[in-house]
Amino acid sequence: MFTTQTYVARRKQLAEAVGHGLIILPGNGEAPMNYAGNPYPFRQDSTFRYFAGLNQPDLILTINAETGESLLYGDEATLDDMVWMGEQTGLDELAQRAGLQVGGNLQKAVDTLCLSEVVHYLPTYRDARQMLLCQCLNEDDRPSEKLIRAVIAQRSYKSAEELAEMDRAVTTSMAMHRAAAAGAKPGMREAEVAGMVEGLAISAGGRLAYAAIVSRDGHILHNHAHHNVLREGDLLLIDAGAETPSGYAGDITRTFAVGAEMTAKQQAVYDIVDDAKRRVIEAIRPGVPFRELHDLSARIITNGLKQLGLMKGDTAEAVAAGAHALFYPHGLGHMIGLDVHDMEDLGEDFVGYDEEFQRSEQFGTRNLRLGRRLEEGFTITVEPGIYFIPILTDRWRAEGKHTEYINYDALAAYRDFGGIRLEDNVVVTADNCRVLGSV
Repeated sequence: MFTTQTYVARRKQLAEAVGHGLIILPGNGEAPMNYAGNPYPFRQDSTFRYFAGLNQPDLILTINAETGESLLYGDEATLDDMVWMGEQTGLDELAQRAGLQVGGNLQKAVDTLCLSEVVHYLPTYRDARQMLLCQCLNEDDRPSEKLIRAVIAQRSYKSAEELAEMDRAVTTSMAMHRAAAAGAKPGMREAEVAGMVEGLAISAGGRLAYAAIVSRDGHILHNHAHHNVLREGDLLLIDAGAETPSGYAGDITRTFAVGAEMTAKQQAVYDIVDDAKRRVIEAIRPGVPFRELHDLSARIITNGLKQLGLMKGDTAEAVAAGAHALFYPHGLGHMIGLDVHDMEDLGEDFVGYDEEFQRSEQFGTRNLRLGRRLEEGFTITVEPGIYFIPILTDRWRAEGKHTEYINYDALAAYRDFGGIRLEDNVVVTADNCRVLGSV
């Protein structure tokens, strides 16, 4: 937790932004893997944690938007709970840590909601939270857009104490990647490398911020199957980030050749991706639309692929037509913070877009999670990539798609190449940006 005053100030700002009604922010409960006594590792709801700081399950926070009164609800641990799990911190002490008053048990929270005329709540992503709200809200009630926008307006700008935690997350993440690069050997399975990475995240006091991608098949963007055996010279793409004990995430990707130097072909593609990452980071500053940075990365990648003989024609026209997405079918990056895709549960377009910038409908670019202008205090990922995806190449070639920009005959030599992605996390500063983990 940060200081008590941090959470008091955050709640005050939120109440003033919403202005009227009762704000409810339920924390998460335990989620069973296969039966109630065998839960997944507990992960607190990020917005609850942002405003209350508490990492215990089955708690509810309410904020009176008019008075600022903030109440914590929860059930005290039973004797059985303490026999199995040890002594538990009482509700009074938890409330004191966060600068809250005790509202009562969980049933009292439900009763309070049922008596409230105006209730502001956020979109739900777990059935248990939906069921809680259904006990006392009408069928016509919907998540509060005013609350969504107010929460995003606060959480988008990272404070100095948050940045210190994010530096910590990225530092641990980079240590994970260095260990993986040093430890990955021919004959190992991807699963062994994944285990090494996850073990380091846990040993740092947290856990993985998301399921690690450790993939010899780097062209599969979110490949979580770790059954392949590594061969000397294979490209191994690792996308893995640590979550600190305070809940802040790192999200780093590196690609390297297993047990060997990269071949000239591998190095040439790697250098294009690295150039795109470096030049985008150099261009980051407040006021620059992230959509423009995505398009910059697409032009750099297209020019590089033209030099390799894989693309042709006018670069700007090729990118405008979306031809580059055969090789680069995802967005440049996204917000990061307490969530690896920060605040995505509140609505991706609320977080990443606004009246000035709307999401593209074009293949590839429509996967860009952030398009709006950057502002000081934003923390974002920068993750360009080049992938050779046989199933996509075959489909596009059969359809005769973008033949004026893509040299399909030359692509035959890259069919089994895989993919390369490189990713850093940065904070937008007053003048440009800083790569996180660099302090």
